[in-house]
Amino acid sequence: MAAEKLRDLSRPIDVPLLDATVAAFYGTGSSDERHAADQILRELQNNPDMWLQVVHILQNSQNLNTKFFALQVLENVIKYKWNALPVEQRDGIKNYISDISDVIVQLSGNDVSFRQEKLYVNKLNIILVQVLKREWPARWTTFIPDLIAAATSSPTICENCMAILKLLSEEIFDFSRGEMTQQKIKDLKGSLNSEFRLIHELCLNVLSQSQQPELVCATLATLHAFLSWIPIGFIFESLLLETLLKFFPITAYRNLTLQCLTEVAALHFDDFYDTQYVQMYTIFMSQLQAVLPSGTISDRYGNGSNEEQAFIQNLALFLTSFFKNHIRILESTPENRAALILGLDYLIEISFVEDTEMFKVCLDYWNLFVLELFETYNQVEQLLGLQVGQMIQAESVNTKREEYLQRLMSLPNQKWAEIIVEAGRNSDILKNQDVIRSVLNILQTNTSVACSLGPYFFPQISVIFLDMLTVYRMYSELVSNTICEGGPFASKTSFVKLLRSVKRETLKLIETFLDKAEDLPHLGKQFVPPMMDPVLGDYARNVPDARESEVLSLFATIINKYKGEMLEEVPHIFEAVFQCTLEMITKNFEDYPEHRLKFFSLLCAIGTHCFQAFIHLSSQQLKLVMDSISWALRHTERNIAETGLSLLLEILKNFEGSGFQNQFYKTYFLNIEQEIFAVLTDTFHKPGFKLHVSVLQHLFYVVDGLTEPLWDATLFPSQYTNNAMFVRDYTIKLLSSSFPNMTPVEVAKFVDGLFSSKADLPNFKNHIRDFLVQSKEFSAQDNKDLYAEEAALQREKERQRMLSIPGLVAPNELQDEMVDS
Repeated sequence: MAAEKLRDLSRPIDVPLLDATVAAFYGTGSSDERHAADQILRELQNNPDMWLQVVHILQNSQNLNTKFFALQVLENVIKYKWNALPVEQRDGIKNYISDISDVIVQLSGNDVSFRQEKLYVNKLNIILVQVLKREWPARWTTFIPDLIAAATSSPTICENCMAILKLLSEEIFDFSRGEMTQQKIKDLKGSLNSEFRLIHELCLNVLSQSQQPELVCATLATLHAFLSWIPIGFIFESLLLETLLKFFPITAYRNLTLQCLTEVAALHFDDFYDTQYVQMYTIFMSQLQAVLPSGTISDRYGNGSNEEQAFIQNLALFLTSFFKNHIRILESTPENRAALILGLDYLIEISFVEDTEMFKVCLDYWNLFVLELFETYNQVEQLLGLQVGQMIQAESVNTKREEYLQRLMSLPNQKWAEIIVEAGRNSDILKNQDVIRSVLNILQTNTSVACSLGPYFFPQISVIFLDMLTVYRMYSELVSNTICEGGPFASKTSFVKLLRSVKRETLKLIETFLDKAEDLPHLGKQFVPPMMDPVLGDYARNVPDARESEVLSLFATIINKYKGEMLEEVPHIFEAVFQCTLEMITKNFEDYPEHRLKFFSLLCAIGTHCFQAFIHLSSQQLKLVMDSISWALRHTERNIAETGLSLLLEILKNFEGSGFQNQFYKTYFLNIEQEIFAVLTDTFHKPGFKLHVSVLQHLFYVVDGLTEPLWDATLFPSQYTNNAMFVRDYTIKLLSSSFPNMTPVEVAKFVDGLFSSKADLPNFKNHIRDFLVQSKEFSAQDNKDLYAEEAALQREKERQRMLSIPGLVAPNELQDEMVDS
């Protein structure tokens, strides 16, 4: 009976009964009572009319948890259903917000009530900011002046206004990606920037005059949220930086001040403010020596309070941020260098404090520091590493160059010849583990020289090539037989690992030479045919656990290198690797991870350089290719999904001008569109966003050029006049079924936008981003991957720099080329 009474929202809800239900959920009663209360509260939370009861609940409830429950209902409506609400309901919520604003002023106007109801006021602030994100500045133009005016009425109201400003800054500049459209973010940032003068004046006024510790702390916390984005003149061309440095020696404000200074240290503006940065650092280090004398950090951290430990953690962040961005200006004069060395000494001391997270912060900087030192002297080391290869390459006379190469390789060649002669008498010699290690060593030596010499390695590889393939075939058969007899466990034995290491090094040597051999187009024809059976045929004949994924990467390299010259070989490659590899990798998403990525990389190479091979496939074979691509798109391993997308995009581009585009798109257009929208909106494949967009753009761009209908003309003989009309209708129906929370008008507007922006990739991408943000599926998720393209490029650049220094990248992050011995 009580539950039914609560469910009836046609009248004001029974607040005492709701209080009792919430109390039962949070209480210590039986599990059945809590479960029943949970069910009722969930039903109310999901009821679309529940938000209409919020103000009534807030005014009459005696239970703080009930008030939080009501506010959570209202927040969810604002965050996830705002655009789907009728205009009159949105206006109703705005009127409620006016009432909530009065409650905020009432509670924060009195110091006692403000402290007692702090959590409640914070939640009310969050609701206010959620509405602001949607209504300000267009429909609430006076918000900032109104807030600043209210802040002058009392210290506690001013403190809460600071909290609201901090929330607003964080929502716009830190958490906006993936929650607001691009234009809305731009408008909010512009408004906050344009009105920051009022906020700046309020903050300086508080810091210079207030004697209220809570208000000063709130102001410093608000500044900390602002300093990463405000116009730089407000920092360096006002009293702000000087004021912050005055607060640093004061214990109560030290940590917040240091956080603010760290934000300033992280900014970088070429050399325009170098003088101010040097002055800031010099004053800071002078104050630091008085606050935290050198040599005391370890003891102070080990025996200090939480605040003191947090101070040392913040100090590590400040020093590393400053050095990352401004160390060059501290190296410019002897005086500055003395202050720099002092700061580095502090950082070294902090690095020895027993705190894992702080050590990571320090280590991150020391990696960068060592990297810069290494790069300064790296050129000489590179020259030393390439010395032998350069000496041989520098010889212009072919006969002398070959003589030098022969001398260089004389010892490994002599050992190789001895092994081959012995194997001719008794092949069992090749099963001896010492001999296997010798073979591996010889191959590794050849690979190193091939990498250095490039095309000039040709005379050497010609000496060992055919015998090397014979050894490869024998070891491959031995591996396969051992696994067949001993089962999967046999592949883990040191003997099999050693044999497979020889196979992999053989493939690596061939790949290295062919990849480095510039200006020798005939090599593909010379070296590939002898490999077809010993390598490709062996791959097809082997048991799955004995197939080397390097075979796939080798032939991908060959096709990328020799392009159309390999067109005649592609059918043989398909025959050897396609079906058997698909059977290995499509049973689940986990087995044979290396084969998965390299298989699609091979398909990409074929699609890019030997596309005619796809055209000559039978319809069944082409369907198998397209099905494998669809499987790759759904893969949760990012590299595989993105390789599949790249392959798909390449195939689409090549089919467009092939003369077979009508037949291809009639068969696959709708399936491709459906697959792309599925992974684009399922929240598991966000890292592929850039390629999802590129594929969709191509589909919508190409549709006007197709001359045959994409729909079944026998079922809809006159419903559509062109393909664009059909695709528009199909896409609207597809998305409407996937996003029932969005109105038909919103979906149709999105689809029309796809057609209107199809010739402009940046606009097309932003249009899709905004749609995903507005959709309920993405709005509650972490959407940083939708904006990850530039971040990924930066991370890869940094990783390559790290890889250039031995020891800076953990061994388990690199491909393990070590062999059990």
